Amino acid sequence: MKGYTCKICGFISIDGKAPDKCPVCGAPKEAFKDDANAIMRPTSDTEKVETNKKHIPQISIKKECKLIPDGCVDVSIKIGEITHPMLPEHFIAYVDSYIDKKYISRIYFTPGNMNPAVGLHLKVTKGKFTAVAKCNIHGAWINEAEF
Repeated sequence: MKGYTCKICGFISIDGKAPDKCPVCGAPKEAFKDDANAIMRPTSDTEKVETNKKHIPQISIKKECKLIPDGCVDVSIKIGEITHPMLPEHFIAYVDSYIDKKYISRIYFTPGNMNPAVGLHLKVTKGKFTAVAKCNIHGAWINEAEF
């Protein structure tokens, strides 16, 4: 999938244009490159089915929150249908989140004691949520869900 990738921090703009300033590292628009293969999508290639299952973010949306009861939507993101490894040589580096193709957050992961999963508490009740997970070996992978 096409995206504009920041050459400094790896942020991928998925709204069809490079931002004036990178929302993650602050790099200027000139730091972005147009990349036709910025994000991996699932493939039906039988040799890569397990790769798909380990990298595609799994999104769960709950419209009620026990932590912040008024106006909060819980979004859980687990990287992979089969949990992605978190080894020093092969790990999920971060997951970026978007609402309606607009960036909202980046969560970094450290290999070793972390699982490749995160929970967000959002003030949004409608729209499309997108997660992009970055594997240090296999690149960025995307999935989307409606609120």
